[in-house]
Amino acid sequence: MSGPTVEQAITGAHREEWAPVVASLARRFGDLDIAEEAAAEAFAAAAERWPRDGVPPNPGGWLATTATRKAIDRLRRELQRDAKHQEALMVYDDTPPEPTGPVEDDRLRLIFTCCHPALAIEARVALTLRLLGGLTVAEIARTFLVQETTMARRITRAKTKIKAAHIPYRVPSEDDIRERLAGVLAVVYLIFNEGYLASEGDDPLRVDLTDEAIRLGRLLRTLLPDDGEVAGLLALMLLTDARRPARVSRTGELVTLDEQDRGAWDRALIAEGRALVHERVRATATGGDPPGCYQLQAAINAVHTDAPSARDTDWSTIVAIYGRMVLLDPSPIVRLNRAVAVAEVDGPLVGLAEIDRLAGILDGYHAFHAARADLLRRAGRGRESRMAYDRAIDLAGNPAERAYLTRRRDQLAS
Repeated sequence: MSGPTVEQAITGAHREEWAPVVASLARRFGDLDIAEEAAAEAFAAAAERWPRDGVPPNPGGWLATTATRKAIDRLRRELQRDAKHQEALMVYDDTPPEPTGPVEDDRLRLIFTCCHPALAIEARVALTLRLLGGLTVAEIARTFLVQETTMARRITRAKTKIKAAHIPYRVPSEDDIRERLAGVLAVVYLIFNEGYLASEGDDPLRVDLTDEAIRLGRLLRTLLPDDGEVAGLLALMLLTDARRPARVSRTGELVTLDEQDRGAWDRALIAEGRALVHERVRATATGGDPPGCYQLQAAINAVHTDAPSARDTDWSTIVAIYGRMVLLDPSPIVRLNRAVAVAEVDGPLVGLAEIDRLAGILDGYHAFHAARADLLRRAGRGRESRMAYDRAIDLAGNPAERAYLTRRRDQLAS
């Protein structure tokens, strides 16, 4: 087998098998460091042996077996040094674990472990993105708009705290599951976002991550069928993912919402997402809890998918929904998105005035400069628009997005 084919097999196996291998090891050995390091050693072994021996018929099984052996070897070394009797039992006991929660899925079990309330919310999200999503520290740092070294320390501290606090590797009981839910939903959504517009690498989209996030969303929906934010997040991901077939051109350029071929959208996903949105509207109307941010974002996406063309979009409704979101989450990103919608209703100068108020906070965020460049272009301020496009291109990590921004910049009059 040729080198590139083996390399592609290893890359594909990492995307598909990293999370289940880590989660399975964490369940068996109860140690996140062992799970992550043994998985990494297994993939390193694959990179060394597969080019020589060929890709095995069952790559996932090969990786799981190899990772388990690596973990056992490490524990045996530690046992010889420290005589850890409990870990010795883990090495030799292959008895399946007893059910420990309402969901029997290793990956979801790992998410709830990583999202323990003893950890700060940022640590919960970052740790689970690393262990479940297989994202690199650099990718997670970009998501959080922090330095890579800062994120590395955050992840290390989180794993250390889980071990020191003896946090069990299990899904919590129904009584305390809700206190971890906000962190779990944040994790799932960030995994989805990284797949929907990858922050780094040659692939503009990572379908494995979006599919995994939707799969986890469906599991959460099964677990908590009456929770509005669980339904809202699943609806949001479905409605957003439905547009994926139209988001990148044949030349590898990002296609923005207003330029997309709406006939290419996945109507089955749209129908499923809309049904969830309508379900939550009915629940709220009959005395249910008011909608949270995920439900509101899903409602915004439903407005977009309801419009037969971009010019038919009900931007006034979108601005109103963003107004409700700002009350719940006055974060700079939400305010930026609202400003973009305001520009569609009241004109580019009004939107630009709102965006410029965020300059000090979002200067390192490429989407801020991209939005600003577009509004400056529409306002006829070409020189300033070009500068903003240049800044956005420098900050963007996605090749399809850079291609789009470069074309828009080059279309400006000299």
